[in-house]
Amino acid sequence: MVDVAKWPLFSLMAPQELACIWKACVFGASANEAIFITSDDEASVYVFGLNCSNCLGTGDNQSTVVPKKLDFLSGRKVIGVSYGSGPHVLLVTEDGDLFAWGHNGYSQLGNGTTNQGLAPVLVSTNLLNRKVYAWGYNNCGQVGSGSTATQPHPRRVSGCLQNKTAVGVVCGQTSSMAVVDNGEVYGWGYNGNGQLGLGNNGNQLTPCRLAGLQGLCVQQIVCGYAHSLALTDEGVLYAWGANTYGQLGTGNKSNQLSPVQIMSEKGRIVEAAACHSTHTSAAKTQSGQVYMWGQCRGQSVLLPHLTHFACTDDVFACFATPSVMWRLLSAEFDDFLTVAQSLKKEFDNPETADLKFCVEGKYIYVHKAVLKIRCEHFRSMFQSHWNEDMKEVIEIDQFSFPVYRSFLEFLYTDNVELPPEDAIGLLDLATSYCEIRLKRLCQRIIKSGITVENAFTLLSAAVRYDAEDLEEFCFKFCINHLTRVTQTDAFCQIDGDLLKDFIYRASRCGAFKN
Repeated sequence: MVDVAKWPLFSLMAPQELACIWKACVFGASANEAIFITSDDEASVYVFGLNCSNCLGTGDNQSTVVPKKLDFLSGRKVIGVSYGSGPHVLLVTEDGDLFAWGHNGYSQLGNGTTNQGLAPVLVSTNLLNRKVYAWGYNNCGQVGSGSTATQPHPRRVSGCLQNKTAVGVVCGQTSSMAVVDNGEVYGWGYNGNGQLGLGNNGNQLTPCRLAGLQGLCVQQIVCGYAHSLALTDEGVLYAWGANTYGQLGTGNKSNQLSPVQIMSEKGRIVEAAACHSTHTSAAKTQSGQVYMWGQCRGQSVLLPHLTHFACTDDVFACFATPSVMWRLLSAEFDDFLTVAQSLKKEFDNPETADLKFCVEGKYIYVHKAVLKIRCEHFRSMFQSHWNEDMKEVIEIDQFSFPVYRSFLEFLYTDNVELPPEDAIGLLDLATSYCEIRLKRLCQRIIKSGITVENAFTLLSAAVRYDAEDLEEFCFKFCINHLTRVTQTDAFCQIDGDLLKDFIYRASRCGAFKN
């Protein structure tokens, strides 16, 4: 199932209808048009929305909130959908057939006319040879033909791409970029903001190789409205072009005429995202973290900002203007998971686990290899001289089920989700198992959840588990709210030694003025 619920347009559809969507694309000047393909045997193609410039391909100019089926495309396996700002739509099938419809004032449909495309028309049948073709408006050389004449039919891009095998082609608002099979990148068209990355801002009528990426093997390139991102096979990200909204992620708003490396401190990048309709950029790291920058809900984010999203598609659904899709969203993308995502998915999975812990009568399913890699305590436990190494079930009685499950989940995800009161128990465990990082994480959770009612309980725990930083934090909180804290049940139940120590420290802070 494709998760399209974040796009408001799809909120009009019933849950059972959404469950049938296999691929989808939201487009248009206001993100008010959509096309989707169902996962049934017929692979039916549906459209709905405002139908600006007849871009829905339904044969008329009527808007519709009820999805309409494009019968002409039924049974064809769609592998790609793209759209222009006219808007017009291009759709390519597994057989290499290219269909187009929508606005056609500049022959962007490639059917030899400038008539509006009310329904899909077959434009080309030879798209499987991996050669680059272009057509349409050409005032800046965006067709790459060597001239500025409009091209009404698909035509092979000239120049140095003639004999190259393309593995990827993307378009900005008025420029184009191509990646060939050896990882070289070529650009042509409008270059007023340096979006071609050629070191200048002169338009390019034929494809020209980017010298700034020479020696690198680029595996992905994406284009925004007037900026570009390139990702190498080593997971290094480069950016160039317009930077009015910080869409290059360089920390300033200066345009870049040549590629510059960004996000070097974030680790290996596995995916870059941008769209010709927006000034927004996004990237995903190997560890599964998603960053965004550029124009985000009207704000200029100058440096990559870590989000809570699981995929780059969500950035464009929630923060881009308009909230279009930067690619054809597909259920097939779910097949790829990072190492971090795979580990998270397999936690507490009885189908793949080779060990289970029994805590308070409940089982937690884990993998010995993961525990040994992530935790020194388990590395020692699963040695041949420990009895636990031969067991399939290990009983745990010194910690509660929520605490121990949270600890094991932390080993798989690096995250902890517990209320402050339970985090005290996890702090105890982290101290016992010498998990320094987990101990710090627990202290942060406890600090964020401190209240007048639990302040003394948390102070007591900090003292007991030798968490000096947390102890100082809780002590200062108690001093700042001394009257209310001393009237709580937790304060009344405090033991003598801790009470004496607290009174002594409080007096030295001037808490008792008389």
